[in-house]
Amino acid sequence: MNSPHRRRFITRSLGAAHVALASVLLPGAARAFSPASTADARRLSFNHLHTNERTALVYAVGGDFVPRALDHLNHFLRDHYTQEVGQMDPELYHLLHAVRRELGTELPFHVISGYRSSATNETLRTTRGGGVAKRSLHMDGKAIDVRLPGVALTDLRDAAIALKAGGVGYYAQDDFVHIDTGRVRSWG
Repeated sequence: MNSPHRRRFITRSLGAAHVALASVLLPGAARAFSPASTADARRLSFNHLHTNERTALVYAVGGDFVPRALDHLNHFLRDHYTQEVGQMDPELYHLLHAVRRELGTELPFHVISGYRSSATNETLRTTRGGGVAKRSLHMDGKAIDVRLPGVALTDLRDAAIALKAGGVGYYAQDDFVHIDTGRVRSWG
């Protein structure tokens, strides 16, 4: 007999299995890990402005990160100059998720910069008119530069600062906000 309790158990079990194992290719997007039925799934979506790649995925369920999603994001947020893949700090995704929740939006983040190799960082530091730290947290996978289309840059900055969970840099002229998992501070 197919009782409501049994159906609910099977549905939840399939949802959990979907989280752990599913990987689907979405039209116009990179690999995504998306268990639609899991209530405590934490989702993020990104459009990378330099590689023209897009992704939407579940990166964590409850307090547990999804390893395949983290591997995917490491590659997605690679140094777009050298193609070097670094290890991104998963806590950065919690920050981004909290920022989107604070702003009440599900829009994809537009990525300007994620991981940055030491060689790329040095080139940017010496060829740009300032604004690139010698020991940038991008090199440790602890920083990302983003914007959210349809959301004022000042609102994005203010939402990130309100979390009091890391560093927030405001680059109005370059149209992005830097968010990192370093010590709590803000500039710009």
